[in-house]
Amino acid sequence: MLVYLDNALKQWRKEGRLTSVDALKSAIEEGAVLRIRPKAMTVATIFAGLLPIMLLGGIGSEVMRRIAAPMVGGMITAPLLSLFVIPAIYLLWRQRGVRRREPSEEGASVRDAEAVPTV
Repeated sequence: MLVYLDNALKQWRKEGRLTSVDALKSAIEEGAVLRIRPKAMTVATIFAGLLPIMLLGGIGSEVMRRIAAPMVGGMITAPLLSLFVIPAIYLLWRQRGVRRREPSEEGASVRDAEAVPTV
């Protein structure tokens, strides 16, 4: 998820669209949306493989259920963590840099404009 968020942030900076905290939120949303389908496919595949172990009986099923149960629990919580919590923490982490950069960039553009002589 962090790779997708970093790539979206770099793209927005390169295009000059990262000008405010709202733009940062949009960039994070754009990066997180790209990660939904791969994450959903991974979770669905793991569920499809573990549910027969959890539901069916047979030789060794008691032992296998004990192994599969934590994996099913992890596949419920891991997507929630990576799709909701990590982007929220990333926003809190990166918004300080955007806020700091806003006044200095505005001040630099004003100073540069004043320094250019008019003809």
